[in-house]
Amino acid sequence: MNAPLREPFSLRRRNLSGGTKPLTGWGFANETDRLTDVLLGSPANLRHLSTSSLSRKHLREAPCNIQVAQSQHAEMVAAYEHFGVKVHMHAPESELPMQVYARDSSVMTPYGAIITAMAQWWRRGENYAAIRSYEKLGIPIYDMVTAGTFEGGDFNVIEEGCVLIGCGGARTQEEGARQVAGWFEAEGWETRIAFIDEYYVHIDLMVVPIAPKLTAVCLTCTEPGIVEWLRAKGHEIIDVPFQDTMALGCNFMSLGGDRVIAPKSSQALIGQLRARGFEVADIDMSEISKTGGGIHCMAQALRRDAA
Repeated sequence: MNAPLREPFSLRRRNLSGGTKPLTGWGFANETDRLTDVLLGSPANLRHLSTSSLSRKHLREAPCNIQVAQSQHAEMVAAYEHFGVKVHMHAPESELPMQVYARDSSVMTPYGAIITAMAQWWRRGENYAAIRSYEKLGIPIYDMVTAGTFEGGDFNVIEEGCVLIGCGGARTQEEGARQVAGWFEAEGWETRIAFIDEYYVHIDLMVVPIAPKLTAVCLTCTEPGIVEWLRAKGHEIIDVPFQDTMALGCNFMSLGGDRVIAPKSSQALIGQLRARGFEVADIDMSEISKTGGGIHCMAQALRRDAA
């Protein structure tokens, strides 16, 4: 595998009128292509904070065991390495207790990274730390969200040239969602904004691509219009039960090549994937997910190969 080509680092690579050239090494066209490089956050400074209704519920009833959560994260890292994925890590910072959720502070695109705008004050420093990570890796910044808040779990590449953008109001505001949608419309992409209840936090809690034209969806909590839109594009839907979805069971990572890392508790999804011939690394994420996110929330794909 050849190392990605480095380009001059820039804080705004985006061509304001559209037509931005894709990067020559980093990035990806499709979230279901073969993953070669992933960006993760360290759980070294993890704390269980009140980041969503789900995390608040666990905080009240059975707070996260941090040491067990850190062990679960290490098992997840080992799964990526087992599949030959190169793992890159944000440098841990003691002031950033939720840095483990690497998808929120940035979004990787074919054109460079987007630096998002976090909603919760105790997480905004993650955006600045992400800029340092991308500079170190030699990945230029496509642009930075400046209109309202926007978090990476709401940027969902459904297939090449098509993005589903979640907007729950609490974590991603409509202003931020429309700003990002406008950028990609100028690049010639199809965009769709999904307005979701803030209880569900991000769109990747309920909709995550698995393979070309195969998508996991919680039909119980996903707007029928979104489901119809996916099916009109020829996507087969694997339904993830509501109870599993609320335990982050639809929040998994496609590695491409019929390989998936999924939470062990999501038995309905895992059973369907294995019946289709997928190789599934099932990881116990029960403690770390109490803090508010799952496997997909913890990973930012940096590079995927279409071949």
